[in-house]
Amino acid sequence: MNVSKELFEPAPRDQVGRESIVRPSLTYWKDAWRRLKKNKLAMFGLITLCALALLSIFGPVLSKFDYATQNYEIKNLGPSAEHWFGTDDFGRDLWVRVWWGTRISLAIGLTAALLDLVFGVIYGGVSAYYGGRVDDIMQRIIEIVYSIPFLLISILLIVVMGPGFKTIIIAYAITGWVPMARLVRGQILQLKEQEYVLAARTLGAGGARIIMKHLVPNALGLIIVQITFIVPSAIFVESFLSFIGLGIRVPLASLGSLLSDGANSIRMYPHRVISPTIVFSLILMSFNLLGDGLRDALDPKMRK
Repeated sequence: MNVSKELFEPAPRDQVGRESIVRPSLTYWKDAWRRLKKNKLAMFGLITLCALALLSIFGPVLSKFDYATQNYEIKNLGPSAEHWFGTDDFGRDLWVRVWWGTRISLAIGLTAALLDLVFGVIYGGVSAYYGGRVDDIMQRIIEIVYSIPFLLISILLIVVMGPGFKTIIIAYAITGWVPMARLVRGQILQLKEQEYVLAARTLGAGGARIIMKHLVPNALGLIIVQITFIVPSAIFVESFLSFIGLGIRVPLASLGSLLSDGANSIRMYPHRVISPTIVFSLILMSFNLLGDGLRDALDPKMRK
C-alpha cells in the first residue's frame, strides 16, 4: 500500500527550523473509518464479531450450569427452555460449552495475531531496512522455517508436551509469523526510499527508531488488514487440530472439539453440531468481511 502525500498534514518545524518527520495524519484514519462505515458487509462483520466476543465472555454467566459438570440423567437432550442449545453425551450444557469454546478459539486466534504482530513486523522491518547481507541471511532463515510443515511441528510438540492451549500457541509461534514478515518486508522495501526516511537519517535517527517510528506506522494499514485474516486462519488451524483429537484437553472445549464431538452423533443428535457450526461459520465469515472492508477503506487509491 503506497502512502500518498495527501494523507499527511504539513510537518511542523522544530526550534532551529528543521522540518519534522512526516507521519500519517488523523484525517487519514478518520477517512478510513468513514469508508468502513459505508461498507455494510464490513460493518455487519464487525458488529457480529463484537456480539460473539461479548457472548463468549458473558454467555456462560447467563446459565446456572458450568462447562464441566456431568449429569448422565439429562444427556443428549435437545434445545429447551433450560438448556438452550441442548446437552451432550455426558449431560453437559451445550450453551455454556459453546461459548467457552468460542472464548478459547478467539483467544488462540488473537494470541496468534499478537505473535505475528510482534515477531513478524520486527523481523520483516529489520530485514527490509538494513538489506544487503543482513536481508539475505534473514530471508534464508525464513525459507528454512517456512519449509517445515506446521502439522508436523504440532504433532511433535503434542507428543512432547501433550495437547493443550500452550502447545498450539507454541507450534503456531514457530512458523505462523513468516507470512507477516514477508508482507512487512515487501512494504518497507518500498517505503524506505521515501524522502521522509532520508530526512530522518539526516537528522541522526537510528535504524530502530526509523523502523518503529516512521516505517511501521506507514505500513500499519496493510498490517491491520493482514491481522484480520490471521485470526480466522489460526482459529481454523486450532479447530482442525481439536477435530482430529490433537487440540484442547477435556473438559475444556474449543469450537473444533465441539464440532468433532457433534459430528460423531450427527444422525441421532444433530443439535450437538448445529450450534458450534453456526458460531464457527459466523466467526470466519465476519473476519473475512471485515478484512475485505478494511482493505478497501485503508487503500489510498480508493480515495476520491
